[in-house]
Amino acid sequence: MDKVILKNAAELEIMRESGRLLASVFDYLDEKITVGISTMDINDLAERYIVDQLGARPASKGQYGYRYALNTSVNNVVCHGIPSDQQILKSGDIVNVDITLEQGGFIADSSKMYLIGEVLPLAKRLVDKTYEAMCEGIRAVKPGATLGDVGHALQSYAEKQGYSVVREHCGHGIGREMHEEPQVLHYGHLGKGLVLEEGMTFTIEPMINQGKAKVKVKKDGWTVITNDKKLSAQWEHTIAVTSDGYEVLTLRKDEVTSAV
Repeated sequence: MDKVILKNAAELEIMRESGRLLASVFDYLDEKITVGISTMDINDLAERYIVDQLGARPASKGQYGYRYALNTSVNNVVCHGIPSDQQILKSGDIVNVDITLEQGGFIADSSKMYLIGEVLPLAKRLVDKTYEAMCEGIRAVKPGATLGDVGHALQSYAEKQGYSVVREHCGHGIGREMHEEPQVLHYGHLGKGLVLEEGMTFTIEPMINQGKAKVKVKKDGWTVITNDKKLSAQWEHTIAVTSDGYEVLTLRKDEVTSAV
């Protein structure tokens, strides 16, 4: 990858629209992701909505040879879970749905956790605290701050809750390409790393484990799971660095009054 690409006002406006459209996909899926749906059904519903209703493109499909419009990561799957007709969501499951969307030449990337049916309190706590950890990272974003500040804020919060932060996977710059510079680690030290500038756009997408941080990749070459088989949760937003802080480009309707 090349150097960090700063976005101008016109480009940010296109990214803002891509983010708005992507947020609407989650709004559409919210009532459909429930007990009894297969993860492939989620994929198909999202793809049809993106293409037919929004006139956009599911950017994950075809990227690096991936065949689907999204990832569905259930329970101990950390990230990159592959949709399947055989995987039927049941009461008690937690699932991360990770979607990318391209419109007007620019890509937005976001993921959301869904609680299926009656979820155990410890699982719900992991999901909630992972969201809060992401928010801590987002709130550290401003011109003059560093990526180390962002990672430190996120890591400190997660570890104080008794969880571990996955090291092998991180956030990334985003724009015309899904993966641009910089890499955005979800751990770090204050004052270290790249200094943030207005016009930078990147994702913050922490993967937080209930147990140890260690993960492994299944034989399919995609699916990442916890090594100890304990639960993992993830949330993700696309962020722009503004003149005085940050803007969440993929903010959903249910988050308008939230911490971010």
